[in-house]
Amino acid sequence: MMRINKIGAAILLGVSALGLSACATGFPAKVSRYQAMPAPQGQSFYVVPGMGEAQGGGLEFQRYANMVTNAMVAQGYQPATSPQAATMIVQLSYDVDNGRTRIVEEPFAYHDPLGPPYFSRWGYYGRYHSPFYYGWSDPFWYSPFGYRGSVRSYTEYRSELDVDIRRRADNASLFEGKAVARSTNDNLGVLVPNLITAMFTGFPGRSGEVVRITVPPEQKVKG
Repeated sequence: MMRINKIGAAILLGVSALGLSACATGFPAKVSRYQAMPAPQGQSFYVVPGMGEAQGGGLEFQRYANMVTNAMVAQGYQPATSPQAATMIVQLSYDVDNGRTRIVEEPFAYHDPLGPPYFSRWGYYGRYHSPFYYGWSDPFWYSPFGYRGSVRSYTEYRSELDVDIRRRADNASLFEGKAVARSTNDNLGVLVPNLITAMFTGFPGRSGEVVRITVPPEQKVKG
């Protein structure tokens, strides 16, 4: 009986370790950027709404515009008080589609039907809402303790964020960036901040380069 208990404890410990290794994952996005950005020398900018859900502005747009403003300031550019006073106009667009149903067979694996929990610096819903971002590879959670022939359907959403920066004086294009991600959750309040973070990681980047960027989860401070 003691031997059985030890084996059982070891298995449970192994499962716990697997769970811990998977519980804090990043947000993967694909980012493409074309740029002719000037080096920061006192240029000012103003963020305006673009297409998609950004149209019309509003309080939600203002939240994301503030994030873009902070990211631009971190690069050395200065916020302007109005579009007319700005050296550069930053147009911000974002959207998420209606989703599509996908069916995948897992021939040799067991998955937790509720999915692994997803941690993000911009939000965490926990296992029971399964907002795990699968990125650009196989979307299923495999386990060595499973069975054959599992078939699962899920809804996949595609989100996109575009940042277009132009010189106000002559409307010359200075930056054209696009960040896209796939997820099982269509919550813009989580998607857009992560896409903004991905867009401004390594900003402005090499012109014409497409990179895959994973936004790390927020590190919790131990008390």
